Amino acid sequence: MTQQTADILIVGGGLVGQTLALALAAQDFSVIVIERADPQAHLAPAFDGRASAIASSTGRMLRVLGLADLFEREGCAIRAIRVTDGLSPLHLHFDSEEATPAEPLGTMLENRALRTALLERVRAQPNIALVAPAEIVSVVRDSVSARITLADGRLFSAPVIIAADGRRSALREQAGIRIAQWRYDAAAIVTMLSHELPHDHVASELFYPAGPFAQLPMRDLADGTHRSALVWTVRAADAAGVMQLGPRALAAEAEKRMGSFLGRIALIAPAASYPLGLHHAERYSSQRLILVGDAAHGIHPIAGQGLNMGLRDVAALAQTLTEASRIGEDLGAPDVAERYERWRRADNAAVAIATDGLARLFAVPGKPAAALRRTGLAVVNHIPPLRRAFMAVARGEAGTLPPLLRGELG
Repeated sequence: MTQQTADILIVGGGLVGQTLALALAAQDFSVIVIERADPQAHLAPAFDGRASAIASSTGRMLRVLGLADLFEREGCAIRAIRVTDGLSPLHLHFDSEEATPAEPLGTMLENRALRTALLERVRAQPNIALVAPAEIVSVVRDSVSARITLADGRLFSAPVIIAADGRRSALREQAGIRIAQWRYDAAAIVTMLSHELPHDHVASELFYPAGPFAQLPMRDLADGTHRSALVWTVRAADAAGVMQLGPRALAAEAEKRMGSFLGRIALIAPAASYPLGLHHAERYSSQRLILVGDAAHGIHPIAGQGLNMGLRDVAALAQTLTEASRIGEDLGAPDVAERYERWRRADNAAVAIATDGLARLFAVPGKPAAALRRTGLAVVNHIPPLRRAFMAVARGEAGTLPPLLRGELG
């Protein structure tokens, strides 16, 4: 059977894999994306309640890659974030009016809408071949090239394979790359709420001993119904009980934890539960293999940084490969992968440590611990330079930004 060649093979056609394909195609690379699942299976018309907070820097990248219309049509700007310990009046408040450049802190998008827009763009790019659904039966990586064989006999080759195949990455395991990992005694309950009062583009993160309770503003429905996404962290032992609550009972529990600041609440999507954990690969590459996104790292959902970390990987890797190509380097050379890893590892590790530390800090029980946390939030709130520094990190603006994160193709 004929072997199909490309500049780059990407295994994994999720949000990170498809964004990377678009970023590379924009630099005239030929890309083959191999995805195990049928992409249409993730595009069911019924909304399942999952949504993502796209930080301002990663939002610029998605816009310049052709998704600007999606942000205007479906996105809801996050203009402020309010962080509290429970319902304490002492708080930390981030406001987009303080941001540099002056723009929303992020944008909320339904995952289904984002997947649909990415898939449409991928299918429209002549430089991208999407092979899905596909079962990989063989991966060979040697000093010459990387080659993939599918169950149907098709063969693909390129100088390098990018593993975007998720936290249980088969390519990472095959390469013998170990990960540091642990499970939190927690699960995230994810759903969508309607509420009586407008959210005014404010996201709220309320910390309870079991974990953070995040209300994230979504665009109103066509009939004017106000909406917010909910990511509610509960103890692992309590997750099954919460999931057994009916829509009214679950909404009542959510309303109580929010102090009714959005008025009456109702569920408008099924609730789902996800176990929480942290993992980080000991290295991001092996011979002619590079890890991105969840294949390289995964964190607690506190602060909504998980997907944004993967998208920042995309921007850095696309720039690294582009620069290597311009000087005639082998895209699968170890030096290329090492430059990408140096760029991304420190940021990914810092975010993982920070989110893990916050999750543990706010889980400490007792009134003295709560008083200390509340005082700390209030102190940071009254120190503008420190507050702006935290905000820059949350927006993905810290460090050296690749052109894509500045909204430039490079």
